[in-house]
Amino acid sequence: MKWRVACIQTNIDFGEPEKNIKQMEWKVKETMETVQPDVLLMPELWTTGYDLTRLHDIGDENGKKSQTFFSTWARQYQVNIIGGSIAKKTNNGIYNTMYVADRSGSIIHEYSKLHLFQLMDEHLYLAAGERDSLFSLEGETCAGFICYDIRFPEWIRKHTVHGAKALFVVAEWPSSRLSHWRLLLQARAIENQCYVIACNRIGSDPNNDFPGHSLIIDPWGNIVQEGSDQEEVVSAEIDLTKVDSVRKTIPVFSDRRVEIYERDLDVKKKF
Repeated sequence: MKWRVACIQTNIDFGEPEKNIKQMEWKVKETMETVQPDVLLMPELWTTGYDLTRLHDIGDENGKKSQTFFSTWARQYQVNIIGGSIAKKTNNGIYNTMYVADRSGSIIHEYSKLHLFQLMDEHLYLAAGERDSLFSLEGETCAGFICYDIRFPEWIRKHTVHGAKALFVVAEWPSSRLSHWRLLLQARAIENQCYVIACNRIGSDPNNDFPGHSLIIDPWGNIVQEGSDQEEVVSAEIDLTKVDSVRKTIPVFSDRRVEIYERDLDVKKKF
């Protein structure tokens, strides 16, 4: 299976969902006319930005509005959409939630960010997700993650041992840790022998600057395409059969020794 993937690397207007949705609608149209991708990605919390203190006012009630425009765009342009993430308001709290829509416009997957990033006060305003992020896209097993999730390799590996060949990452990753962004994403690709497609925003909000540098990385950890620090569409073709080839070359998954990993550690042992 070959896909052309495209990351819409854009600025986000702080706390202005209507403005951001109109801007994204135009960018989706432009991207489909110029790049014609099979899979389209957007950044994290792109409708609101990190205006966390106002999410009760500007968040999306049960994600209904977001599901509607994702479904409409996917069906209109016959494209698979990894919809970044949006602030989903529920009776149990507000979640940082990713939706995936297939070419027919069906919402086929929902994932709420598992790991909340305390340095940006997420734990004060958001509820943590509880479900995995494995899904099937056109018969291929994939997984989606949100920003801070990539610092937890055990969470990523949980999905790749169940067959995920492409990891889709959406983020508002700050400029101060750009080197970590590259290194962590390459490490996740190398250790899991899979594609990593990661969409980050650009611009700034009252507290942070964001560098862009969206990345498309192959199963050997090679950077296939990297964005700049400007608004752009970062695109490349990926070939998922390459995942099978790499996994046969270095059989990491069959060489795992889970029975040892799961043993209790003898913390009293001296060397």
